[in-house]
Amino acid sequence: MATIYDVAARAGVSPKTVSRVINGDAPVSGKTRAKVETAIAALGYIPSSAARVMRSSRSGMVGLITGAISRVGEVDCIHGLPDVFLMKGIQQSIRAQGKTLMIADIDNRAGIEPLIRAFMAHRAEGILYVAQYHQEVVLPDVGHACPIVLVNCFDVIGTPSVLPDDEQGQYDLVRQIIRHGHRRIAYVTLQPGIEATPLRVAGYRRALADAGIVFDADLVQTGYADFNYDSAALVVAVVKLLVLQRPPTVICCGNDEMAVRVYGILRTRGLRVPEQISVAGYDNHSAIAETLFPPLTSTELPYLRMGALAAEMLFSEEDRKNGRVLRVAGETIWRRSVTTLK
Repeated sequence: MATIYDVAARAGVSPKTVSRVINGDAPVSGKTRAKVETAIAALGYIPSSAARVMRSSRSGMVGLITGAISRVGEVDCIHGLPDVFLMKGIQQSIRAQGKTLMIADIDNRAGIEPLIRAFMAHRAEGILYVAQYHQEVVLPDVGHACPIVLVNCFDVIGTPSVLPDDEQGQYDLVRQIIRHGHRRIAYVTLQPGIEATPLRVAGYRRALADAGIVFDADLVQTGYADFNYDSAALVVAVVKLLVLQRPPTVICCGNDEMAVRVYGILRTRGLRVPEQISVAGYDNHSAIAETLFPPLTSTELPYLRMGALAAEMLFSEEDRKNGRVLRVAGETIWRRSVTTLK
């Protein structure tokens, strides 16, 4: 393998001059630069990244910790938009900044502390921890040698984080439904114990209040009581809505996967979507929303944008110093599953 000394000998310059060309840390004439670059190409020389890191304390590497890889194939994982979209947004932003993303997967047997320490040992310039869904996490105490940003999660000590704005997202969806003439709007929620549920219920209620619609507790039902995703519980929730003296004209679902099941439940009872009852989802999971018939109205869970913003926050000293929590609301995508009432 060629060394910097081989390049220097072939180009007829000193090793220090070769180093200046590679690192761009001192002026070099165009003629000299051309000779060095020609020698590098001819010898197939690969500069030592480890040496550059030791000199500059900047590795160009960013660590990402996720559980997305080890969860592939698990049947009991959270249903919803895959967190790989968060990773994609991060990757796009990291690449645009000219840095390299290193990904480590956390499985069910190991904590995140060894992964954080491994990234720190490799002189990562920052670490992003991506959660599967909106939740509170507890980070190990590893000091402050490396910046950390939380994605889709938060902690109580004020680590900078990027979160979905669940309340605003549900508010915007319900407001649009109201503008299309609906006033009996049901909401079938995800599990009561997750962060998104009370936030989205709050957004739902705020949208009703702003439109002068009195909140009816009977129109809010729990679709998934736990993480078993039992369709029987969802059937019970939908039937409770349908047998009300004044049933809803539209059912908002906790996510798009739930909406698929609601479509089926309604059809088994002879109800057509949206002619007899409308349905809306949440996530805007295109593999679901665009292939359902009719296509599903849904509010975007803005994972790509969240990932990109988290990567930008990682290199913003002001955001990290202030322990910034950034909440990102997604756009409502209107499709044919919600009809307009006159």
